[in-house]
Amino acid sequence: MDIIILELSMVNNSLVYGSYRNPLANRYATSEMLYNFSAEHMFRTWRQIWITLAEVEKELGLPISQAQINELKRFKDRINYTVAERFERELKHEVMAHIKAYGAQCPRAKPIIHLGATSALIVDNADLMIYKKALEIIKKKLVQVIKHLSQFALTYQDLPTLGFTHFQPALLTTVGKRACLWLNDLIIDLKNLEYQAQAIRFLGAKGAVGTQASFLALFNHDPKKVRKLDRLLTKRLGFNESYIVTGQTYPRKVDYQMLTVLSGIAQSAHKFSNDLRLLQGLGELEEPFGHQQVGSSAMAYKRNPIHTERMTSLARLIICAAQNAAFTGAQQWLERTLDDSANRRIILPESFLATDALLALYGNLTRNLTVYPEVINQHVQRELPFLVTEDILSEAVKAGGDRQELHERIRFHSMKVAREAKQGRANDLLDRLVRDPLFSKMAPQLKTMLNPIKYVGLAPVQVKTFIQREVKPILRKYRDLLEKTCEEVKV
Repeated sequence: MDIIILELSMVNNSLVYGSYRNPLANRYATSEMLYNFSAEHMFRTWRQIWITLAEVEKELGLPISQAQINELKRFKDRINYTVAERFERELKHEVMAHIKAYGAQCPRAKPIIHLGATSALIVDNADLMIYKKALEIIKKKLVQVIKHLSQFALTYQDLPTLGFTHFQPALLTTVGKRACLWLNDLIIDLKNLEYQAQAIRFLGAKGAVGTQASFLALFNHDPKKVRKLDRLLTKRLGFNESYIVTGQTYPRKVDYQMLTVLSGIAQSAHKFSNDLRLLQGLGELEEPFGHQQVGSSAMAYKRNPIHTERMTSLARLIICAAQNAAFTGAQQWLERTLDDSANRRIILPESFLATDALLALYGNLTRNLTVYPEVINQHVQRELPFLVTEDILSEAVKAGGDRQELHERIRFHSMKVAREAKQGRANDLLDRLVRDPLFSKMAPQLKTMLNPIKYVGLAPVQVKTFIQREVKPILRKYRDLLEKTCEEVKV
């Protein structure tokens, strides 16, 4: 008995580990998005389209019985995969294989399955339904990231930190204001997603080259019924409009437009993750690190930023995929060519799955970021004497000094202090200025000029204004999405 169990275990392990498995499926993407792009969901969607097509054709007068429709409904979710696979091996045509498999289950309805339709009517319309759902999943996760990041921004709106240009210390900002830069990118992405999602139309019932000739023949050359068929099919399958003119398929530019939405999200996530990696390197912010988590197999003390590194990896995949879709859209011949099929089967699902994984990571990070105010303040204090020199110059001029002469003395002392700081010396710029005869009269005033919050400008006000005007309307609009929970990161 033990030998049998062991052999079964070895067989199961071979099935699991003995062939390539997409990491998006087994490591990164969430079950919600994985199901949306699963074969089961696709084939169930195909059957829903066949049922809806039959219902509308019956309403418009074709000889289809309710018993036939009921039979189709009874087997909608009971897909006979083995039969379909056998037919596909014989026919080399996936849609025809599933028509025959459905017909084998529904002998009464078999004659009217796919009546007047082309493969594109089933496949393209199903794809559009799946992509529409995928965009809803992405929107839910994007809105939740916006919520968590806005809470982070408000929490740290008054915490001064060094602002960087060219990754060189520039002026002070606040941790919350920097978070608003990340937030603003995501809001731009959300608006783009909203626009593209409402712009997507259904293919509808257009026929082999888009002329609807097969349906015109079915309805005895009654164009009103053909147009009504297209309209009813579109509405009942969840779309407001269909494209008025198409070839056999919906325009492949639509794929590019969807992937530009995902690319935009990836660009925003890439910037956030790069920024966080830099800040973690400085010791100011840190991504969550589990109690049992291992940072390095060699250096046990390390806390590598694996989640943000994974975000940048996934982001590059998504950004490049948009260019792939652009080439596919450009390559279509006349009314139809099939060189898009294999490519789209890979690029579109993987782009959505990768974006899903990306936002799962982003959500996890924004809920669990660690901030180290003491380290941030150390860095601020190290640079602050340099940052207040402009104010010192202004006050010295007001007291009657010569601006050019004062500027030169500040420059002289600053360069010397900067050189010595790189050799490990403390920043004693203000002490040097106090001892300088040109600034000695300002000594009492200089001692009071090192409060960082005085040099963050309007950063705290900008945070409050931005959250109030830009973020809160979004959170109110999508209140229902915020009530839904999102899956945690898998690995």
